[in-house]
Amino acid sequence: MQLPLSISAEIAAGLAAKQPVVALESTLITHGLPFPLNLETALAMESAARAAGAIPATIALLGGDVTVGLSAAQLERLAQAPAGSVRKCSRRDLPICIARRQDGATTVAATMIIAEQAGIKIFATGGIGGVHRGQPQDVSADLTELGQTPVAVVCSGAKAILDLPLTLEVLETNGVPVLGYQTDSLPAFYSATSDLPIDERVDSPAEAAAILKTAAAIGARQGTLIAVPVPAAHELPAARVDGAIAKATREAEAAGIAGKDITPFVLARVSALTGGASMAANIELLINNARVAGEIALALSQL
Repeated sequence: MQLPLSISAEIAAGLAAKQPVVALESTLITHGLPFPLNLETALAMESAARAAGAIPATIALLGGDVTVGLSAAQLERLAQAPAGSVRKCSRRDLPICIARRQDGATTVAATMIIAEQAGIKIFATGGIGGVHRGQPQDVSADLTELGQTPVAVVCSGAKAILDLPLTLEVLETNGVPVLGYQTDSLPAFYSATSDLPIDERVDSPAEAAAILKTAAAIGARQGTLIAVPVPAAHELPAARVDGAIAKATREAEAAGIAGKDITPFVLARVSALTGGASMAANIELLINNARVAGEIALALSQL
């Protein structure tokens, strides 16, 4: 798949000068958070990446144009778009969205594809997709993409509403190394730790960058997952989160909600059931992950 890219002048100049650049996805803007929190969070993530020494490149499709590096006006346009007017774009949606000249918000998988083609090696998000609880046949395209696209994804693990052990198994099957950033276990999104193993712990941007540089040097074609715990001040107890997720999942099943509609429904219900605490944690980990990604991108550019 070779995409026609529209790269902003700042991003193009940064890449040409081999400056650190961090890709950011746009689904959180259109499908993850309500206005104005979505716009505020997107801008805060960009600011965090800049403060860490990297250039942020938020990615989306605007009228079918694959755009790398959104302006403030373009971010606001997406943030205020009416519900259902922006397509949620994974790998399968890209040709449709381009041909139909639609607006599209990129998922982890689509952002990875576009970032790689633009020459961006580091991508920050909240949580990747994975295997859905109780539906082991429902596997996110994010996991497949991680197995075939050499972009490092800085996140807080998979979204907590998913089956984390099975998600980890699929990552292993796809040959994706999971690095724990200053942690010995896989972060569980809203919770900083779990009883699930990682492949290697890294304690600094330089350590992570050394592994990424080596992966590129040996021609590795898979991505790398860099799992960062949610900031301690916003961590939620696992028992509280699990109870809310179980209830929200039952409600989704009872309402017949399936496929790509499950995640936004369950996340919204979990937020309501936790009195907004899960949304606050989500926002904080998004911003923190952008900062960490910026630091790693800077370290990688210095090797």
